[in-house]
Amino acid sequence: MNNKILFIAILSMTLGSSFCYSQQKKVTYDINRLLNENKLTKAYPRQTVAEVTDGSKKGLTSDGILWLKNVNFKTGTIDVDLRGRDVFQQSFLGIAFHGVDTTTNDVIYFRPFNFQTTDTLRRMHTVQYISEPDFPWDKLRKEHPLVYENAVNPFPEATAWFHARIVVNADDIVVYVDHSDKPSLTVKKLNNRQNGLIGLWSSGLPGDFANLAITQ
Repeated sequence: MNNKILFIAILSMTLGSSFCYSQQKKVTYDINRLLNENKLTKAYPRQTVAEVTDGSKKGLTSDGILWLKNVNFKTGTIDVDLRGRDVFQQSFLGIAFHGVDTTTNDVIYFRPFNFQTTDTLRRMHTVQYISEPDFPWDKLRKEHPLVYENAVNPFPEATAWFHARIVVNADDIVVYVDHSDKPSLTVKKLNNRQNGLIGLWSSGLPGDFANLAITQ
């Protein structure tokens, strides 16, 4: 009888683990195709979007937010390749998520012009979390210095492609760069939104995006 109970318990745990695993759904997006099929929404009327191909990287370059149509992101992992510009205070790019619209959303973004700087403080201002409109970067930096931004590890070249993995949980967010096991940023979420729009985010100069995959 004891062996039978033990067998049933192990079987239940195995089936439970398999069920949880099966609920994870990874979708890889061909963002060029999404653009051509009108499945991306520009956030701003004058926003420029163009296809970009660089070796194995085939994606898009944009200077605003590109929302993915009909994708409601809750919790999970966002993988994407990014490339910015080495122009001081003019290149910012990343991922927006849990968006209501262009003014209410969360963003994880990078400042590539700080990747290779020798200024120690500037290096700590490389990856940033913001929650608009209540918690913009300048308010967070003033009231919570070096809590919602950090250096990345490892440091890519300022004009090189780099990979970002953004893990969004119910209460916190963890960011990894270039497949490192060590997170570059770990922060608590600053709002109670648990789902919403997701998109490619850039500000200032255009940013390049490729190989987008979302698991949730």
